[in-house]
Amino acid sequence: MLYMIHGIDARDSLKRRAGGRDAHLARLRALADEARLILAGPLPAIDAEDPGPAGFTGSLVVAEFDSLEQARTWADEDPYIQCGAWTGAEVRPFKRVLP
Repeated sequence: MLYMIHGIDARDSLKRRAGGRDAHLARLRALADEARLILAGPLPAIDAEDPGPAGFTGSLVVAEFDSLEQARTWADEDPYIQCGAWTGAEVRPFKRVLP
């Protein structure tokens, strides 16, 4: 089943994001390599492709997991949580309709 993971950024998270980015992206690439990743990306704090110093308010990941618990565990182990870039993550089932 698909699950939505909404990582919620800490205040002034840009430096912490930079510190955890390589490990965070490696985990996403692993999901992609297993054909389980639907989409992933950051949520800019302002209406701009590159928000600059305004940074991000969080990230969105939609991926396939065997269960809600497995999705929550994956989110809790994300490097962005470990380095303090995310204060936490909301995880919910996701039903894909389009495309």
